[in-house]
Formats: sequence, structure tokens, C-alpha cells
Amino acid sequence: MEGVTQTLTIGYSPCPNDTFIFYALTHGKVRVPGVAFREQLEDVETLNRMALEGRLDITKISYHALGRLREHYALLRTGGALGRGCGPLIVAKPGTSLQDLSSGAVAVPGMLTTAYLLLRLFDPSITNVAAMPFDRIMQAVADGSVLAGLIIHESRFTYPLYHLEKLLDLGEWWERYSGLPIPLGGILGKRALGRDLLLAIEAAIGESLKYAYAHPELVINYCKDHSREMDPAVMQSHIDLYVNDFSLDLGTEGLEAVKRLFAEAEARGIFPHSSKPLLAEEG
Repeated sequence: MEGVTQTLTIGYSPCPNDTFIFYALTHGKVRVPGVAFREQLEDVETLNRMALEGRLDITKISYHALGRLREHYALLRTGGALGRGCGPLIVAKPGTSLQDLSSGAVAVPGMLTTAYLLLRLFDPSITNVAAMPFDRIMQAVADGSVLAGLIIHESRFTYPLYHLEKLLDLGEWWERYSGLPIPLGGILGKRALGRDLLLAIEAAIGESLKYAYAHPELVINYCKDHSREMDPAVMQSHIDLYVNDFSLDLGTEGLEAVKRLFAEAEARGIFPHSSKPLLAEEG
């Protein structure tokens, strides 16, 4: 491509909120001078693991994973998933209670997901967990392979189809506990790229989201292509829930929520404290 001096890998999930945000950036509608992006779409837990191996230049991750990534990655203000009313749910068959969770396995969507971090903060005694792809959890609960499931993404809209009931909304629990929105996933960039380039990418991600808002009819087909045969209404609900003002800029409240989540995790020894600056803008 003319004028391109480097190609960067950028990882995000096939979920509609991510494809909505990143379409313009990865399809040349928004540009960073001298940079081309090669996208890699993976489940967020796969992205977490790839980031731990240093395989992606820019990537979506779970905030839980960021606790182990700060040495080599910095957080960007744009493109993430953070908000209210969007947290993970614990679901089970009718007749199951929260008190029953110690008597069987709980399926979780990955050991580095923020959902699992919230479960650990809520009740550290729940240790019998089975990690599996998020889109297999509801069926595993329905067929009795596990007692309960910790569900994320569009599953919060579709779990009744599996004849499951909500035991707890961990997002609501966190909001009551902290008084802050729930940080689910953020966008990281390798520190080795340098502050100036990271901030240019951060700005471009914000412009990419603005492009999606301005041209939804162009972006929506890309979302559909990667949404795993998701019902169109569910797909739109997914975008409406997980893409919000915090996706354009974490802002003061969003950053406070991230720092509070980290403080709670560090105090419990879930991941170590880091002396590295959190944000790319901090160097």
C-alpha cells in the first residue's frame, strides 16, 4: 500500500460491538499516516492469551488480563467496553440457588476474563470452575454438564431460550459495591510502539467509531459477517449495550472504575501491582 511504512497487527473479537468500532480503521476509511492494520478476529480469551505471548501490536483484552500485561502494553482511552447494565450473569436451571454453587462446577468464559475476575471478587469460595468458549456455556448448563454458567456478550439476551434463569447479575453487584461502571474490556498497544504512535492510533479508533455512527448502513454488513448467525435484533441490542460514550473516551469515571477494579484484585493477590503507567498518554 502506497505510503505505508509499517503494518501492525490488531486483534479484536467477532462480536458486533468490536466489528462496529473497528470497521473503518481496518478498511481504510480512517487512517494513521504510514500505518496499515492487519486484523485478527478471535474470542476475547484467545486475544488475552495472544497478548500474554506478545503476538499482537494492538488488541482488545479483558481488564482481568491487563493486570498481567502492563509491563509491555499500555491502555488506550478509546474502543473499549465499559458501562452500566452490561455485566456478566450467573445462570442456571430453575430451582438452583446461589448457595448451590459450591456443590457443582461453574462454567466460565476464560480464566483471564473480567467475568471470572468479578466472580472471584464476589465469592472467592467458588473454585470449582470449568473454562470453555463463551458460546458453549449455556448449552453446557442446559444439558447438565455444569451446574451453572457465567455468561457474557449476547448470551445475556438469549439465555431464556435455553430455559435458564438468572441467579445474579455481577455487573449490578459491582455497581452497588463500587458505585462505578463495570470495566469489561479495553484496547492495548505495545509500549515499544512509542507514545506518539499509540496516541495517533487511539485517536484513529475514536474516529473509526464516529464513522460507524455516521455510516451504520456500511458497517452493519461487516458486523453480520462475523456475528455467528446472530439474530439481527440481538446484534443491534449487543451494539447498543456495549458501545457507548466510554467507547469514545474512558473519561474520568471510566478510568476511576478501571483503577478501582485493579485495586480490588491487587488487594486479594489476584494479580500483582505494577509501577508502569496505565495509559499510553502517560508514557
